[in-house]
Amino acid sequence: QHLKALPAFRALLRAVEARFYQPLLPLEEPVLDVGCGDGHFASIAFPHPLLAGIDPAAPSLREAQEWGAYHGLAQALGDALPFPSSHFSTVVSNSVLEHIPSVEPVLAEISRVLRSPDSTSDRAGGRFIFCVPGDQFTHLLLFADLFRGLNLEGAARAYERYFNRISRHHHCDGVDVWQQRLAAAGLEITDSFYYFSQQATHALDLGHYLGAPSLIAKKLFGRWILTPTRWNLALTERWLRPLYEEPLPEIGAYLFVIANKA
Repeated sequence: QHLKALPAFRALLRAVEARFYQPLLPLEEPVLDVGCGDGHFASIAFPHPLLAGIDPAAPSLREAQEWGAYHGLAQALGDALPFPSSHFSTVVSNSVLEHIPSVEPVLAEISRVLRSPDSTSDRAGGRFIFCVPGDQFTHLLLFADLFRGLNLEGAARAYERYFNRISRHHHCDGVDVWQQRLAAAGLEITDSFYYFSQQATHALDLGHYLGAPSLIAKKLFGRWILTPTRWNLALTERWLRPLYEEPLPEIGAYLFVIANKA
């Protein structure tokens, strides 16, 4: 489904992430999506529209409206959410927090709008679900690996910095760092795991360059994929499906986290 609308490397990543949400469904309502982007991910990952999505980019919100994945959309920053305290039972944020230079105020705002625990009814606090690049992300990139294999450590580090720059990554941290940030905001991790193997990350890295035609199509026609038919996508799907179906690796490039308001 993701291949029909996204470049291959992004479709693979989003499809894997959407799969992780399935055992968590139905999400307890109401649900807020922080950094909803163009709304395509939510339209596939969740069977019903979420109550609200926020994003600072107006063009993305216009696309999100077309996908119909939210009952309401707001142009807002994550550190100034336009909602009352304790309003949401669930907050999701899919591959967003790594793009925010100062992420602590955003976590504090997410905690504020999440439902507080109720000791009288033994009801847990609201749940925050998010994913981000982890502390092994750049080490698993294809070209960083190739440079290290040639004993070009300086070139490998330079490529890692370059890739983070073009991806607008400000954070690639492990679960211990996120645990400290979340605890400071009054959130407690209940589950976390790494995903996306070295092979999958190699495909992601290479796919950024193979996806140039999709970028041109998006600029010219407003669509990443001009011919979203099975025959046109068959070879790409055959290449990526084993990576989509792979089990969780011992060392993964990305981190999926579930936390509750403490």
